[in-house]
Amino acid sequence: MKIKEITAFPIRITREDEAEGKDRPPVIDFGDYFVDQESFTSIYSKHHETTVIKIETDTGIIGWGEAQSPVSPRTTQVIIEDLVRPLIIGRDPFDIEAIWTRNFGAMRERGHPTGFYIDAIGGTDIALWDIVGKATGKPVHKLAGGRYRDRVALYAGMGGTEPEKVADLAEEHVGYGYNALKLHLLLDADGVAEIASAVRNRVGGDIRLMCDVHMRHSVPSAIKLGRALEKLDFTWLESPLVPDDIPGAVALSNALNMAVAIGEWSRTRYEMREAFERRAYDIVMHDIARTGITEGHRIGTIADTYNIPVAPHVGGGGILSVAATVEYSASCSNFMIMEHSHHANEFKNAITAEHYAPDNGYFEVTDKPGLGIEIDQSLVEKYVIS
Repeated sequence: MKIKEITAFPIRITREDEAEGKDRPPVIDFGDYFVDQESFTSIYSKHHETTVIKIETDTGIIGWGEAQSPVSPRTTQVIIEDLVRPLIIGRDPFDIEAIWTRNFGAMRERGHPTGFYIDAIGGTDIALWDIVGKATGKPVHKLAGGRYRDRVALYAGMGGTEPEKVADLAEEHVGYGYNALKLHLLLDADGVAEIASAVRNRVGGDIRLMCDVHMRHSVPSAIKLGRALEKLDFTWLESPLVPDDIPGAVALSNALNMAVAIGEWSRTRYEMREAFERRAYDIVMHDIARTGITEGHRIGTIADTYNIPVAPHVGGGGILSVAATVEYSASCSNFMIMEHSHHANEFKNAITAEHYAPDNGYFEVTDKPGLGIEIDQSLVEKYVIS
């Protein structure tokens, strides 16, 4: 069996529930995109955007993958067409790790060891795993490490700026069956603590709570916030500092009794080595639609060496990102809990032939071959950005 073709589909799905500026600090509007007015943080799309990858074999087996592209998915498409395609056409899809290594090395010397390029080869990797699973009649988790669990625990994400409104959302999601929630809070330490307190009071002490503050804090501010969250029995403080501040992350982790969770921006074990060696965090959160399943497992194994649990990030990833992360989580020995967006899952399913969703706060691990999800190419094409 040989790889016959690879195609990248940059897609955009309208997300009415995530309109620009909704219940967040002031933003600068750039049409389809926006950025925070007062913080130098990520650019966001008003829509769901990502890059879907299709790999065809000469035997007719098709694999689907996703390179998470929350902005500019056409950038990833060009990388697939110009760089990845010539490197993999004619290869045996079973050579997954060798293909990843060849792809990574092709641009490493030129200064591209991360970013859109690694997203592209990570999405390619996911599609190859889907092919191998379908070729063998096995689910990816059986091939990538074996089944460690029969269901994958989830936490639901939500955000806002008003304590009672966020508490309402938290209560709503507990009603859906989630017993773990993550708050995306874009305020200063006092503002975050006020909302966190309102949510804890509303949902009670049996619900696990986490907090993601999206790089908006200095070390002193993050320590202040962490100590407030410790009193509310929060499980972790996520992404408090900019990615480059490894010394700051070490200082923060040492100062707090609660866990610090970091890692969604890192795509390879090479990027993460210093952070692991210096014990810069307590929970690692790499994103499988950025790392791919192959490198995701390498990172997870290194984390296990340091006795660090894995809580895979999904964020703005699409439905293939979700499915790949479920398969990864089922086969990761030191898995802790997986991120999930309850309401976003509906529009992410716009490209599926069969609805793919969790039940009562868990994804059930199945024996379906490959990623266990069916994609309708006609629906994918409907959302392609021209």
